[in-house]
Amino acid sequence: QPQLVESGGGLVHAGGSLRLSCAASGFTLNEYAIGWFRQAPGKLREGLSCISGSDGRFNYGDSVKGRFTISRDSAKNTVYLQMNSLKSEDTAVYYCAAGPAQAMCAMNDYWGQGTQVTVSS
Repeated sequence: QPQLVESGGGLVHAGGSLRLSCAASGFTLNEYAIGWFRQAPGKLREGLSCISGSDGRFNYGDSVKGRFTISRDSAKNTVYLQMNSLKSEDTAVYYCAAGPAQAMCAMNDYWGQGTQVTVSS
C-alpha cells in the first residue's frame, strides 16, 4: 500500500528553522515527482516546492523562494523540506504528495496526512 508520512512539524519562533521529512513506503520516490504543499485555516492549499525523483529538477513557489530548500535521499526514500527564516504567515498544515514525474506536482496520486507547523511572532 503506497504511503507518505510527514514528520518534523512543530512550534518555532519567527526567524527559526524546521526540517520536514516525507518518508515513502510501498513505492519508490525515484519514479515520481514529490511536492510540498501547505494549507492554512480559511485559505486555499498552496504549492511550495517540487522535486523530480528521476532527475532532481526542482522548483519553488514565490512565497518560499530563498528561504526553503527541497532535497531528496534516494537511499532513505525520503524527501525533505528545510525551512529557514520562518514567518508567522508560514503557519499551516504541511503536506507532501507524489505524482507522475513529468507532471512536476501538477497532478498527485498520493498524499500524506500532514504535519502542523506553527510560527509564533
